[in-house]
Amino acid sequence: MNRQQLIHQIFTKKTFLCVGLDTDISKIPEHLKNETDPIFAFNKAIIDATAPYCVAYKPNLAFYESYGLKGMMAFEKTIQYLKNHYPTHFIIADAKRGDIGNTSKMYARTFFEEYDLDSVTVAPYMGEDSVNPFLEYNGKWVILLALTSNKGSHDFQLTEDKSGERLFEKVLKNSQEWGTPENLMYVVGATQGRMFEDIRRIAPEHFLLVPGVGAQGGSLQEVCKYGMTKDCGLLVNSSRGIIYAGKGTDFAEAAARKAREMQEEMAVELNRSVR
Repeated sequence: MNRQQLIHQIFTKKTFLCVGLDTDISKIPEHLKNETDPIFAFNKAIIDATAPYCVAYKPNLAFYESYGLKGMMAFEKTIQYLKNHYPTHFIIADAKRGDIGNTSKMYARTFFEEYDLDSVTVAPYMGEDSVNPFLEYNGKWVILLALTSNKGSHDFQLTEDKSGERLFEKVLKNSQEWGTPENLMYVVGATQGRMFEDIRRIAPEHFLLVPGVGAQGGSLQEVCKYGMTKDCGLLVNSSRGIIYAGKGTDFAEAAARKAREMQEEMAVELNRSVR
C-alpha cells in the first residue's frame, strides 16, 4: 500500500485507527481455549468485528513467537485471513528488528517476501546499514522507533549531546537521508504529549505510528492537536483497550464498540483538518 492509498483509506473511512493484535492466550475468553487454534480464533473474531472502524492491524511478533511453532502458524493464518478478506487494510509487523546488514536482509526477506506485509517496525540503534535492507523493497514501509511511550524511553532517547540535540532528534534527522515520506514512518508514543511539536518540526510530512492511546493513558486529542497534518499523518494504535474490552462470549462485540468509539472520535479530528 502506497502513501496515497493509505491516505485515501483514512479519509474514506474517517478513521486512522490501527488495532494491535497482541494476543495473549491467558487473556482471551475461556470458551476459545478449547478451539484447535485459539489464537487465530480470537484474532479472526476481533478482525471481523473491528474492520469497519480501522485502516490497519498490527500483530506484535512477541505474542506469537512466545508460543513457538503453534504461535507462528497462528500469525501466518492471521496474515492470510487479512489478505484474503480485508485487502485494503494496512498490515504492520511489530517486530522491532534491526541488525547488521546480512541479518537485516534476512529479516526484510521474512516480512516483505515470505509474509508479504506492508511494513515492519525497525530499531535504529545500529545505524544506516541495519535499516537500508528494509528500504530496498518498493511499496514497503519501514516504521522506525523514534520516541517511545515506555518509562525507559528517557534513559536514552531524550539524552542530549553537547549541542543540546536529543538522541531521538538525531534519529529523525539522520534517517530522513535514508528514506522518504513515501516509505518511512516513525513510532512516537502517545504519552509524549507536546513533544509531537518537536517531532513535526523535524519530520513535518512523515506518517507517525502512535501507540499508547487507551490502556497506556495517551490522549487522542492531544496527539491530533500537535501531530496531525493535512494528510492526517497518523496511525494511532490501540491494542489492549480494544481486543480485551470484553471477557465473555460477546468479546468481539465489545471490541467493536470500543473501536467504533475511537473511530467516531477520529472522524471529529479529521473533520478539523484541512486536506
